[in-house]
Amino acid sequence: MTTLIYSKDMLIFGCGNTLFGNDGFGPEVIQHLEANHTLPERVLALDAGTGIRDFVFDLLLVEDPPKLMVVIDAVTVENRDVGEIFEMELAKVPKEKMSDFSLHQSPSSNLLAQLIEKGTEVKVLAMHTDTIPNEISPGLCPAARQAVPKAVEWIINEIKSRNCF
Repeated sequence: MTTLIYSKDMLIFGCGNTLFGNDGFGPEVIQHLEANHTLPERVLALDAGTGIRDFVFDLLLVEDPPKLMVVIDAVTVENRDVGEIFEMELAKVPKEKMSDFSLHQSPSSNLLAQLIEKGTEVKVLAMHTDTIPNEISPGLCPAARQAVPKAVEWIINEIKSRNCF
């Protein structure tokens, strides 16, 4: 399944750890998307868990990267309600989240910026959460659960707007 990332025009990555509350938002969105929709041939949705860095690094090595990559993740930002979904500019992604997209050997290296330089459009669909537990605590809070179908609707609209169906 993961080798398919090299041949798709649009990639949708759900990021996060389902064992830590709302951090599992991205994977939950992917699960809901796959359970309720058939994606077009040119689109791949993948639960990246906490391994998004590896996928992005691999995409930097291919000759023909995807046209669009959507990253779905939970973030903590000011002036948002828990469960609120919004498109986030890459430059505004919190520092602690950006480390997910940097090589540990080269902290200043931003893999997403390099992917953009290769011609891939990157969109971040974020869901605001006030906390991520420090201990194992699976499951989304009610507000985050309600945001899952809204995120899926956003994804479907994005796919339609690009004439992928």
